[in-house]
Amino acid sequence: MNLVKPVSPDRLPELLRLMPKAELHIHIEGSLEPELIFALAQRNGIAIPYSSVDELRRAYAFTNLQSFLDIYYAGASVLLKEQDFYDMTRAYLLKAAADNVVHTELFFDPQTHTARGVSMETVINGLHRSCVDAKAELGVSASLILCFLRHLSEEDAFETLEQALPFRDKIIGIGLDSGEVGNPPEKFARVFALPRAGFSSGRPRW
Repeated sequence: MNLVKPVSPDRLPELLRLMPKAELHIHIEGSLEPELIFALAQRNGIAIPYSSVDELRRAYAFTNLQSFLDIYYAGASVLLKEQDFYDMTRAYLLKAAADNVVHTELFFDPQTHTARGVSMETVINGLHRSCVDAKAELGVSASLILCFLRHLSEEDAFETLEQALPFRDKIIGIGLDSGEVGNPPEKFARVFALPRAGFSSGRPRW
């Protein structure tokens, strides 16, 4: 005899919101919402190719990966200072806490920012400081995963890995993202071979 009562459809959304969760795949730059993009653009004097929050929100009707990436990189262009990276991460973590996410692992793309003259230190310190505050203030644990951009070269990935060395205690792993077509994981096999032993034990030792 089945003693489990089904959950009514009207109760399901709230039940799911209250359940403890782990979010293990979030690209933090992709979490930027139109309102924050415009606020940071204004704060930093950055021109973006959208005239209003509503116009940018309408552009979120993605048709493929590239159409998403176009907006992704336009949004990322407003991130210049450590506080910008902090505020972006904080906005996501506040929403995560409201949905009872108790642990999250944040992918980030340093090359998107270092190519614009933003230092690795600025990127990682802003992200990490927000993660530390979220643990203390929101009860959400958050870890950072550094990602290489697939469409860039192996050499560029090696240089990025080298730049990240001073901050390895703030990173739990490395990954890949951006355009996949023509950029298989094998392209970066030699890069991943370097830190693999350290990350496999849960603590990077390059």
